[in-house]
Amino acid sequence: MSTYKEIRGLKVRDYTTNPDNPIEGQLWYNTTDNVAKYQIPNVTSSWRTGGSLNSGRIEFPGAGTQTAAIVISGYTGPSPSFTTAVELYDGTSWTETADVSTARRGIGGLGIYTAALAVTGSTSTSATPVTASNEQWNGSAWTETGDVNTARGHPGAGGTTTAGLIFGGDTPPKSSITESWNGSAWTEVADMNTARDIADGDGTSTSALSVAGYIATAATGNVESWNGSAWTEIADVNTAKYYLGCAGADNTALIKFGGTSPVVANTEDWNGTSWTEVNDLNTARSQMAGNGTSSSALASGGSGPGTISASEEWNTGVAIGAWSTTTSMNTARNDPSGVGATAEACLAFGGYTPPGAVTAITETWNGTSWTEVNDLNTARGGIGEFGTSTSALGFGGSTPPYTAKTELWNGSSWTEVNDLNEVKLAPGGAGADSTSGLGFGGYVPPRTANTESWNGSSWTEVNNLGTAKYIMAGAGIATAALCAGGTDETNRLAQTESWDGTNWTEVNDLNTGRRQLAGTGLYNDAIVYGGETATAAFENKTELWNGVSWQENGDLNSARYNLGGGGTTTAALAFGGYAPPGAPSGVAEEWSSTSNTTKTISTD
Repeated sequence: MSTYKEIRGLKVRDYTTNPDNPIEGQLWYNTTDNVAKYQIPNVTSSWRTGGSLNSGRIEFPGAGTQTAAIVISGYTGPSPSFTTAVELYDGTSWTETADVSTARRGIGGLGIYTAALAVTGSTSTSATPVTASNEQWNGSAWTETGDVNTARGHPGAGGTTTAGLIFGGDTPPKSSITESWNGSAWTEVADMNTARDIADGDGTSTSALSVAGYIATAATGNVESWNGSAWTEIADVNTAKYYLGCAGADNTALIKFGGTSPVVANTEDWNGTSWTEVNDLNTARSQMAGNGTSSSALASGGSGPGTISASEEWNTGVAIGAWSTTTSMNTARNDPSGVGATAEACLAFGGYTPPGAVTAITETWNGTSWTEVNDLNTARGGIGEFGTSTSALGFGGSTPPYTAKTELWNGSSWTEVNDLNEVKLAPGGAGADSTSGLGFGGYVPPRTANTESWNGSSWTEVNNLGTAKYIMAGAGIATAALCAGGTDETNRLAQTESWDGTNWTEVNDLNTGRRQLAGTGLYNDAIVYGGETATAAFENKTELWNGVSWQENGDLNSARYNLGGGGTTTAALAFGGYAPPGAPSGVAEEWSSTSNTTKTISTD
């Protein structure tokens, strides 16, 4: 008979039956077949929302890193309007600083946050005229310095202010000319093998890549590597494009993203030998700025649709969360409301059952199974909610008609308490228990921005949301809450608003605009999932809030909208909703903030 040993640190424990799959930190050893088994956490690299530029723009360069970057000039839309504006990024937000002397687009940019160059470019919306001008940034001001030998627009560039490289561009015609900067002057060196413009690349004056671009009449995937004296053609990117962004330290480590072919979100990683497609940008864009390294990059601005101001940050080693399907609810339903402090203790109530009747059924989750308990006093769907599995509040909804009714859950039964001041359907809610919470937005009709605060016995109207909306997600407590997504009756919103106890303020958007989603967690640590987007009737995307921005992480197994949710960011529950092909669901899923892969080792 096999003997299994759990090995943890210096401790060894014997088991006579096959144990469950190990968790992180455990090692299981089978003494019969000499196999060891362990798990490692799954990680990925992904884009998350960063701070937005003060001025959306296109055809402009970036220089620096993910945490200290600079963007220079370009033009704003919708009708091209040139700007001299320069902005600095401190890792969180963009700040306007001293302007360049000459407004232009298609500039070559190189250097870092505190020392950069703005090289060449075009001073009009046409290909000509182009300029040979070179301006140098010293951390506080721009100074005109040595011009390039060949004026051009849209060159590739890489390096620092004391040792840089520009290559290709449009003179016109398209150019293969390469010039090297020694800190005071430009010198022509060996040409590229293929003339092009609107390419991008990065690196140093001695080790760089020129990536993709536009040759003749079409986009190219051609890539060339610079070794300090000559260019060599190497492996093409997987997707030919131009107007892309790049970030990297040299020709052995680089990431490229976005671009036109048509406008894409495609991201590819270079390991010194080959290109690998990795997680896409959250927003497809071209004509943007790129800066940073292959392991920490920033994509800023560009053209999307429309002119974009938002930035995205590239992060490596991000833990991958995972959903696992668990026991289904006793009653399948659309639009249930849910509360819970953890995934092991949750409350679901109300909603719509086939063929669309409202229900008062309430169920509790104990971490393993659902149990029906005492019903709501008033059957309804589209209820706002906050609290825990033992102390919760349900408010508003439709019986029909729309209602202001509020009910209090004490752990065993519901009691009607004081109504909302405003009748509403599908408001958002946030609160740690039934004694202090917030109800916001909803459908009156029309949609409303109204916000009400609950003090344990009654509702008081406080400052409104910035945007009237309903069927959104809420998370947090009465003094610090988030309102994410929803609809203003026309659009699926990505908008996120933050409550500071007095006022709502817009913060960084969701990566995917959606309505009829679920949310749970606290103000600084929240999760939203599911919903309906402009392109997907049944969405499975999950996003995590880190206190500053949202990051995509681990899809639901069952795409759906109008679902219920409860728990925290590290242990959440999704249940019910409307699922393909178009029917109320009873399926429940549990969220873990990390997923693991089991590894085995034979000791034979």
